[in-house]
Amino acid sequence: MGKDRDVTRPDERPDRPKRGTRGGGHARAAGPRPGADRRGSDRADAERKPRRVEPPLPDDVTGHELDRAVRAELSSLARINGDIVARHLVMAGRLVDDDPELAYEHARAAQARAGRVGAVREAAGLAAYATGRFAEALSELRAARRISGDDSLLPVLADCERGLGRPERALALAASPELAGLDAGVRVEMLIVASGARRDLGQHEAAVQALRGPQLQPSARRPWSARLFYAYADALLGADRVDEAIEWFGHAADADDLGQTDAGERLADLQGITFSDDEADTEGLDPPLAD
Repeated sequence: MGKDRDVTRPDERPDRPKRGTRGGGHARAAGPRPGADRRGSDRADAERKPRRVEPPLPDDVTGHELDRAVRAELSSLARINGDIVARHLVMAGRLVDDDPELAYEHARAAQARAGRVGAVREAAGLAAYATGRFAEALSELRAARRISGDDSLLPVLADCERGLGRPERALALAASPELAGLDAGVRVEMLIVASGARRDLGQHEAAVQALRGPQLQPSARRPWSARLFYAYADALLGADRVDEAIEWFGHAADADDLGQTDAGERLADLQGITFSDDEADTEGLDPPLAD
């Protein structure tokens, strides 16, 4: 499903991990190289003309909107440079869903200025992932993981392998022992990716089985429940188990309070429900009052 094979944005697919669960908040800053004068180096970085044209930064973005832990990482930079990097990171986070290409430009500008900071490399990787640049995303996220030691990036790393047409490598990452120590949300995201990898290989029943577990409870209401139910329904549909798919798309729609999926639309489509133009125009309006 690499960029040359599938231009669908990662967040529009049911078997894609959700981006931005950490936002760089728990990454550790990269330490200075032995013998290096970080203060002088960062001042030179700030004063040197950027090697690429940077996207403009709105005046109302200060950089203080970032998570405090990310700001702490940027404190290793010269003040002016750190402020510019922070503002680019804020814009990358704001735009990644609505304008991923511009978000990518902001993240790349930050990376060019602060490539030794883990949160910056993570932001660059997630922005590249959002635009389908899977090879670049893989490189950036691997670097972020080396710098920070944070294994919560494993699901996105695995999905980048899928994007590059290497589902076997994605499944190898899904078997990483480090996952056992991560929170349930990250483990669920990896299950979703592993199921997608099985589907890439044509193993549709295995894709269904990959998602079964204690988290797959219709009554559960966790931040990841709607996405898990949706992925399970989609896997059932891929295995030609239509009746069960309809049931689980219903569960996904019920659990999706935040509009993370299009479960309601998929459910209506499978049930053959259509809306006329008049019904669509009046949807959401109050009924007329009785005479």
